[in-house]
Parts: sequence; structure tokens; C-alpha cells
Amino acid sequence: MAKSKWAAFPHASKSFEYSPATLAKHWARLHAGDQEPFPDAARVEQLIGKIAPLKKQLGTDFEALATQLQQAWIAFHKGDFQAASEQAEALGVLAHAVHNKAVGIYATYLCADEKLKLALFEQAAQRAEQASEVFAKDPNAHYFRAFALGRYSQGISIGKALAQGLGGKIKESLDVTLKLNAKHAEALSALGLYHAEIINKIGSMIGGLTYGAKADIGVKHLEQAIALTPQAPVAYLEFGNGLVLLYGKKREDDAAAAYEKASKLKPADAMEKLDLEQAKAQIE
Repeated sequence: MAKSKWAAFPHASKSFEYSPATLAKHWARLHAGDQEPFPDAARVEQLIGKIAPLKKQLGTDFEALATQLQQAWIAFHKGDFQAASEQAEALGVLAHAVHNKAVGIYATYLCADEKLKLALFEQAAQRAEQASEVFAKDPNAHYFRAFALGRYSQGISIGKALAQGLGGKIKESLDVTLKLNAKHAEALSALGLYHAEIINKIGSMIGGLTYGAKADIGVKHLEQAIALTPQAPVAYLEFGNGLVLLYGKKREDDAAAAYEKASKLKPADAMEKLDLEQAKAQIE
């Protein structure tokens, strides 16, 4: 992990500052999209209680470990992505979700160094792969592998990513995520974009025959994400992006309406503020 100072979250963050108590109170809203369970002591014990190497590494003070996890999430929601990453790193694979989400959102929106951005996504994909082996039934272990590989693919070009076989890995991880939790809205958005990116790059016929990509299925997944998380700017942002990729000018009004909807929502944390600002940028 790069130790240089990361770019700061560029917006006011006072309203995104949570305490452990308010984090618990607002957790369901904050994590409607990724369905991450609240990291209390019971959750920590559930994750590592039967994994001897983790118990040896981290100990069995589950309350203390839960407090550390919550502090990493508090830093994430406030927009201090570097602090969230560093706090998560100290907990290893136990904190894979907050670690990969912090790195992923930072790299997506705030990292100006393209080389570092790709490296961050690669590292996140590797961490998620490890997490998916340790916590095979944890949906987010699989989801963040797909997320990181998807962003990496966009960075090197979808064509190159498909040639490297990344498309299959992304689809596989998203399918597992949704098999484990069918209400994972962020995975549904990602799967919708998977169909859209492939069709946009290689066409509907080859995309359908080679990768099973279908425009109507992609749109359906994007719509399902909105239905599950109507308060989340990213659901509308990705819906608009998917329409642009699939239909271009034919549905530019629908895409603009989606961006407009996203831009008028009230963000609950720093990530949602960045999603909202990205949607605004699409209609300016």
C-alpha cells in the first residue's frame, strides 16, 4: 500500500461524521447498497471464531476488534479514506470490506495518478481474492473482487481487460455475490454495467454469444438496484451510465433524468457525496 499522503476529501464532511452509536443507528441506510453486516463483537466472532490462524493473529477480544473495525468505517464514511485504509490494514483480512471500499472509492474519484490508481485496484483485487478464500460465504469478499477488477478494467480499457480474461472473473464474482445475497444492490449495478460495457465494446451479437451479455438483462439489473436503494445516488448514476453505453443518444434523455435524480438526493456519507457530484458533472 502506498504510504504517501492521499488527496483529501474535497467537500464539507461535518454531516458525515459518525460516532459508534450513530454509526449503528444509521448503518442500515449507509450499507443498503453493499449489505455489509454491522461490525459488532458478535459479527467479529462469527467471522473469525472458527479460523485458528486468524484467532492466533488477532486474538479473541472481539469487542476490541469490533471497535477497531467501526473506527475504520467511521473514517470511511467521513471521507478520510487513507485513515480507513490504514486502520483496516492493521486488522488484515478481517477488515477486507472497509479496506477495499476505502481504496476503491478513493481510487475511483480522488486519485489523480493513473499508475497509482491501477496499482490500488490491483491490490484491492488481490485482497478480495484472499478474503473470498477465507470467508467464502461473505458476499462482499466476492463483490469487492469484482468491483476492483471492474475499475481496473476500465482503467486499461475494456478491450484489453476482455483479452486478459478479466470479464469472466468479474462475472463469476458478481454471480457468487448475488447467489449469497440477491439484494446486493451494488452488485446488481455492477452486473448491469458488465452487460453494458461488453455490448458497447464488442456489440450485442458477439457480446451475447461470447459473454452472455444482453441489453435487456443489463437494464433490468440496473433497475433492480434502484428499486432496492432509491436513496443511493450511485444507483441512478450507474443506471444513466448503462443507458449511455447501451443506447447512446437514443436514450440520452433518460440518462440525463437519472443523473438529475442522483444529483438531488441527500448524501449520507462521503462516498454518496462523490457519487452525487459525479452525476452532476454528467449534466453540466
